[in-house]
Formats: sequence, C-alpha cells, structure tokens
Amino acid sequence: MSRVIAIMNQKGGVGKTTTTINLGHALARAGKSVTLLDMDPQGQIATGLGLSNEQGGMDQVLLAGDALDDMVISAREQLNIVPAGNMLADFEHVTNGGSSRGKKLKNAIEASSLVEQDFILIDCPPSSGLLGVNAMFAADELIVPVSGDYLSLQGLSRMMQILKRAESLIGHQINLWLVSTRMQMRRRLTQEVRKRVLKYFPGRVFSTVIRENVSLAESPSFGKTIFDYKESSAGAEDYQSLAQDLLSGRTS
Repeated sequence: MSRVIAIMNQKGGVGKTTTTINLGHALARAGKSVTLLDMDPQGQIATGLGLSNEQGGMDQVLLAGDALDDMVISAREQLNIVPAGNMLADFEHVTNGGSSRGKKLKNAIEASSLVEQDFILIDCPPSSGLLGVNAMFAADELIVPVSGDYLSLQGLSRMMQILKRAESLIGHQINLWLVSTRMQMRRRLTQEVRKRVLKYFPGRVFSTVIRENVSLAESPSFGKTIFDYKESSAGAEDYQSLAQDLLSGRTS
C-alpha cells in the first residue's frame, strides 16, 4: 500500500508547495514511485513543474466523479501529478452528500491504481475547509512545514487543533511529522523557534532543516524543481536529505 501523506499548514508562506514538489522529486530520484495530488485551488503544483493547470484534475475527480487514474500526468521519471484544475475551488461550496463529502478523495484513491505507488503526497490549501478535510481523511501521515518565525508557531497551534478534531472523526491516529522550512539559521529568532518545536514535538521533527535559498525561490518560475534548476544548491542538498529522513524516520 502507498504511504499517503498530506502536506498542510494553516499559515501561508511556509514552503508547503515547495516542499511537496521538491520532496516528491527527491523521493522519485531515490527510486520511489510518487504521485502528487494538488488539493490547493491555486494550482501551483502543475506550474511549478512546468505543466499546465488548465486541463481537468482534482476538480473533475471531486465534482464530477471522474476516475483519478484518468487525470494522472507524467511530470518526471517516477513522478506523476494530478493537477488542481480550474474548478477545484467550487468543491468548497458543495452542500449535498452529507458526511460522505469528506471522504471523496479517500474513496477516489482507494478505487485507483495509485494505491500501488510508493508515495502519494497531497498539497493542501491553507484552510480547514472541505478540501482540507478530504486530505486529512485520505492521509495516513501529515507533514507540517514550520518556518522560523513566531507566527508560524501560532499556525502550528491551530494545525494541532484541526488534527485532533480530524482524528476524532476518522477514528484513528494520523502519524505527524514536522519539517523546519525557510530557515535562516544565523538569526536568533529562527533558532529559538526550532528549539520550541523540538521541545513540544519530541521525535516528530525531521532532522533536516530546509534553509532559505535563492534557487528554491527562483526554480518554480522556470517550471523546474530544485534538482532540475540547480542540483548543486543548498536547496537540493536539503530536500535530498529530507527525503532520506522520511524514508528512514530520522528525527531530531
């Protein structure tokens, strides 16, 4: 069975989509089969990989009931995506279906060949609406990117409340991981934030720190992952290391 991992934070600007794309490519480069599902209506997974978000994707799966397999696009060797699609935001306003609305993604994954993949990474919107609920219900694991500022700690607190509520509804525990992103380690504030996260989440924080990096910021505008854009950069080194953390369960 595939490891289904939602990458989520209620705070924007923490490197959520950057992590989904580059961690996914790092895992693919390590020989794992990976599919990225874009559950964020902004549709940045496709554009960040140099592909179009104009065709149908998750919107067709969730709104029209199309098969997930029919929406899969090859992005790189061992790396596939299902783009968001232009109509994904409309799913937040769906009112019919009752509680089954929250399980549409889970059911779509289970009915697809994606269960044979090594990893399914779900890029989530920065909200706790219906799209986020679907991601939580579908996932066995959750990665929360946390940047090096105090507002990020507040976002993490909110995220933990949402996680507890989701677990009570699902009836099982979601395996939690945290990753330090956009870190400027020379700043005292950044170091203090990481210390707090390590204190309150022992054994849950990946060892690798994703450093703030110009190449990481530039690469999406060229439709490239950090490995396509600048394989010798600190960003590439960090995401390759993060992939090994995930594969081995290596934490600080």
